Amino acid sequence: MNLAQRVKELRHRKGFSQEMLAEESNLSLRTIQRIENNETVPRGDTLKRLAVALGTSPDAIVDWQIQEDQNYLTLMSLSAFSFLLFPILGIIIPMVLWIFKKDKIKGVNELGVAILNFQITWVLTLFLCYFIYVGIFIGGPIQDIFSNWNLSLTAIFLVPLALYIFNFLITLINTVRLYKNKTVKYQPAIPILR
Repeated sequence: MNLAQRVKELRHRKGFSQEMLAEESNLSLRTIQRIENNETVPRGDTLKRLAVALGTSPDAIVDWQIQEDQNYLTLMSLSAFSFLLFPILGIIIPMVLWIFKKDKIKGVNELGVAILNFQITWVLTLFLCYFIYVGIFIGGPIQDIFSNWNLSLTAIFLVPLALYIFNFLITLINTVRLYKNKTVKYQPAIPILR
């Protein structure tokens, strides 16, 4: 939804015609028509008058407008590297950035869903490895399953290391692709979010 549609929607919610909004905002009818036809963008005093007449704030009108911000998308992609500090941070930080701007910046919703699905899949795989390792060392049915495997301590640490390297490379490649305005592919990923 662009700014023109947002103003029109707010006007309809208030039950105003264009003439009534012009009267309430003390703006000309032509100005209201030009704003709603996306011929002009209200700024400064015009925006304040519209906001007061529509019973909202100028930020609520402007922030609703979907903008393009390649830097934000790049930042969001880079935020996935927080998995290096703690695996769950690779989900939490991109999620916060996604929720904060998902309807305000073009491409954030799609990128956020792709990053989160990939990071959730990666964390589940990592924790499954740890679960298996704990089961092997503690004993029980998991140890019975893997009893015929000759797992050395080195082999046990190679799988999580390989997972970390894989996540790092996928995140790096997709960040570079995003920076170059190419499509991103965070795969493999379980489609948890849509």
